Amino acid sequence: MKRLYILLSCVLVSTTTLNAQNKKTESADKLFQQFEYVDAAKEYLKLVDKGQKDPYIYKQLADAYYNMYNPEEAAKWYAMVVKSPQEAETYFRYAQMLKATGKYEEANKQMAAFAKKAPSDHRAKDFNQNPNYLPKLLNKQKAFNVKALEINSEGSDFGAMLTNDNTLYFTSSRNKSKRTDGWNDEPYLDIYKSTWNEDKTFSKPEEVAELNTKWHDGPATISNDGNTMYFSRDSHGEKEYEKDKKLNTKFGQVFLYKATKEGNTWGNVKSLPFNNKDYSNSSPSLSKDGKTLYFSSNMPGSVGETDIWKVAVNSDGTYGKPENMGTKINTEGKEQFPQITDDNVLYFSSNGHIGLGGLDVYMVDLKTNNQIENVGKPVNSEKDDFAFSFNVTKNAGFFSSNRTGVDNMYWANPVCGVEAMIVVTDAKTGALLSNARVAILDAKKNVLETQTTSANGEIMFPVDCMIPYSIQAAKDGYESGVFSIAATNGGKLKVSAALNPIDVIVTEKEVILKEIFFEFNKANITAEGAFELDKLVQVMKANENLVIMAKAHTDNRGTDKYNMDLSDRRAKATVQYVISKGIDKARITGKGYGESEPKVDCKEACTEEEHAMNRRSEFLIVKK
Repeated sequence: MKRLYILLSCVLVSTTTLNAQNKKTESADKLFQQFEYVDAAKEYLKLVDKGQKDPYIYKQLADAYYNMYNPEEAAKWYAMVVKSPQEAETYFRYAQMLKATGKYEEANKQMAAFAKKAPSDHRAKDFNQNPNYLPKLLNKQKAFNVKALEINSEGSDFGAMLTNDNTLYFTSSRNKSKRTDGWNDEPYLDIYKSTWNEDKTFSKPEEVAELNTKWHDGPATISNDGNTMYFSRDSHGEKEYEKDKKLNTKFGQVFLYKATKEGNTWGNVKSLPFNNKDYSNSSPSLSKDGKTLYFSSNMPGSVGETDIWKVAVNSDGTYGKPENMGTKINTEGKEQFPQITDDNVLYFSSNGHIGLGGLDVYMVDLKTNNQIENVGKPVNSEKDDFAFSFNVTKNAGFFSSNRTGVDNMYWANPVCGVEAMIVVTDAKTGALLSNARVAILDAKKNVLETQTTSANGEIMFPVDCMIPYSIQAAKDGYESGVFSIAATNGGKLKVSAALNPIDVIVTEKEVILKEIFFEFNKANITAEGAFELDKLVQVMKANENLVIMAKAHTDNRGTDKYNMDLSDRRAKATVQYVISKGIDKARITGKGYGESEPKVDCKEACTEEEHAMNRRSEFLIVKK
């Protein structure tokens, strides 16, 4: 487990369970207080096997397994504990362990008991407001495909962070030559790195030896230029700890450190000035501009067991006063592993917000200050899911999870989609246009879908990543328009579609539109031609007595007879289009004139542009 970071709350755990200890539990209690949970559980189980039916022992066992993250065993013993009234947090922990084993209905019962005991707790309020949250969360649209990294080891591997030079830094307990931690008998943590290759594979991990000590080291965050690192480390290296003579134990904290690159190695390691032996600071993440450092801490002023904090990094190398991120993000539970992206989206892990079980990954866009959003499956599971990072430049995310029983790292590959928000407005006044018809077209001009704008002139089309599209927007009284949707690698895109009010010239003899061009040797109405014909339709709808004759012309390529037939087909296509828009067929006729009335009489020396100008339609007024 990510035991170093759960350590932040363990002192709270141990001090709330000592009121019933006695001589029989003294040995097990000492191990528990030293965070030697594996051996402590063995000692408590020996007492149970000897017939000790003691609620205190049951509680110690439940909390030991909770801290080791053994949901099955923890839930088993919490079930024994809650047979008698307990403090609120016990019901919350029991609910978390039940969710981790997929027993959501029973978990909700325990959450209801927790909410009744602690109604003012943010976690209780969230549950009471949305007790049936699970179906919606399970049906949430998948945002990522996930895959375990091939560089995981048999031990704990977590906290992966990809730099812009394709170096993946992470934390691991794979070094079996190091002494083990009594928490769960794994070696102490070290910082490692691996190269992400072009084929999305990873090189053999290497230890960042110059930063690793005999204590816990990692995880780390790297500045945008790659020359500065902030990382976590056990405070024992600074000889900052509290001695407990009775337990013969030194209780340390987690501190934050800064290192700078010296050639190809890291050096000049300095402890940050707000570290303190009375609390822990861990899991740093640096903003793109290097001016803000996010981290997790249980320092005074925290809302819960651990909170997300931030601190200003000044240009002169000093730091501001740490600021709590507030109750929108932080709960009375655990908020840990903050990771800020280059586009200012904050990912973090929490067991206090509504989730699937254990730690879940959440996100919030700090640019818009939107609501906290659960990332959903498959990133989140019934187990602990945490330490999510996302490299915007590489479009690649990484996270950690103990869903297989040990902390492993996973690649989170975005399910690429774009939300294209179309906003239709009046080009002259800027007014939003409701009930405008908007069609989205692919690169071959195929209409994929047509919708109508809402009262605020908006409509949203989900489209694929890295593919260009176009939209056609139309509304009665306005010229239709074509607008491009640029290819992009995901996210949200706003497309402004400003339509010009129809301003058609109507003389005594004709309705003057822009040229209704046809493609060479074809009679079908093009998208561009349709937009112009829509203007004629609007004029005829506005004047119900108007009768029109459409004249169609060709260029002079081809025989006279062929061109006359082609122009007649074009005239009929024009008429049929206008009729299809609701105009009575008695009000419009059409006739082809072939090449007999060229607009540009260029004879046999016509350019392509002149040929195109001669392929046209004209609209004579027969009756007003």
